Amino acid sequence: MASCLKSEISAYWTGRTDSFAQLRRDEFDSAKRAQWEAELLRFLPRRNGLHILDVGTGTGFFALILAAMGHEVTGIDLTESMILCAREESVRRNLPATFQVMDAENPTFPDETFDAVVTRNLTWSLPHLEAAYRQWHRMLKRGGALINFDADYCREQAAQALPACHAHKAITADQAAEYEHLKSELRPTQHPRPEWDCALLKQIGFSEIRVDNALSQRLYAQTDAFFNPTPMFALSAVK
Repeated sequence: MASCLKSEISAYWTGRTDSFAQLRRDEFDSAKRAQWEAELLRFLPRRNGLHILDVGTGTGFFALILAAMGHEVTGIDLTESMILCAREESVRRNLPATFQVMDAENPTFPDETFDAVVTRNLTWSLPHLEAAYRQWHRMLKRGGALINFDADYCREQAAQALPACHAHKAITADQAAEYEHLKSELRPTQHPRPEWDCALLKQIGFSEIRVDNALSQRLYAQTDAFFNPTPMFALSAVK
């Protein structure tokens, strides 16, 4: 069942790749880039040249921000079309990063490879979140940081009226229906977040677990092209 669901998730994002890629290009070229850089700096280890894994990289938004900051970045995503776009963006912007098609729950990197693992709007869609967190813990170096920006999307309120200029304006009716279907499949496997995440991380052996529920207040104070109506949290932990 999980493999079937993952195939559905990948197919959903394959269908959204073009519009999603354009949204992220626009976001990278906007003031939002500096805002996200500031958010990442809140939690990254205070060293130059970090080796960072961007899980669920999509078209490489975080990976390229981090590369521009001077870090060595690898981005992985289950959706091949997203990875192809990420590679194109890397070349176009002359920001070197490595991108691979890979399952976030079953990454193949050796133990203690990375100084940080970062992710944005991914973990809500993982059928086996605990397994993913265990793998990310395994791949982190001692003292490495996990940084997760996400929301409890499976429990978000019904879509509200949004202005024409917003992040999901390009989603078709069929894609919206598929999104709701994916949430209905995932919801029974999850507990309320981020409390559930914190419990999992503690059980796995992470320390210094912190939750910041004010993320959306900083990022989405104004309703612009990148506005996200679902309240996001920032979750960080240390191995």
